[in-house]
Amino acid sequence: MTFSSGTSYGLLGVNGAGKSTTLRLIAGTELPNAGKITRTARVSWPLGFTGGFHPLMTARENVKFVARAYGEDPRKVLDFVEDFSELGDYMDAPVRTYSSGMSARLAFGLSMAISFDCYLVDEITAVGDLRFQNRCREAFEARSAHSDLIVVSHQMQTIKQYCKQGAVLVDGQMIMFDSVDKAIEVYNRLNS
Repeated sequence: MTFSSGTSYGLLGVNGAGKSTTLRLIAGTELPNAGKITRTARVSWPLGFTGGFHPLMTARENVKFVARAYGEDPRKVLDFVEDFSELGDYMDAPVRTYSSGMSARLAFGLSMAISFDCYLVDEITAVGDLRFQNRCREAFEARSAHSDLIVVSHQMQTIKQYCKQGAVLVDGQMIMFDSVDKAIEVYNRLNS
């Protein structure tokens, strides 16, 4: 299967079809049992993924570590995340002490702090109050204007808004469609 640059894809399938697993495989956060995955672009981790944080390290330490791992300026990334996440003094607290909302703010801020050619998005979720949700949406739309996306969502409006092509996972097989509308049509037939 090839995901071409310059195109954003919606990845559809019923619950348990393997959509999130596929994103983790593309990201490299999970390794395949067989076969090979080749990336020719700078690909993000799944947007908002909090599982990559070391729970005993502070948010500040986690952000600096990830920035260095991606060859980014740690100070620049940290400044962005501190401002965006609005975690204040909690930036110096171990991540294990965070609520799920705080972890999500940190993860989303870090996801937006580093530029990628392709962002992997597993169910765009609303984080925080309405004001913060609007900040997240604006940041995401700014990034998606210059990057490709592979989006997993059960919200067809989200898929139509961000994607031009679609793929449907069925019985361990991925079927690629030239139009997102055709992929949605097949998904709806499978899901009825």
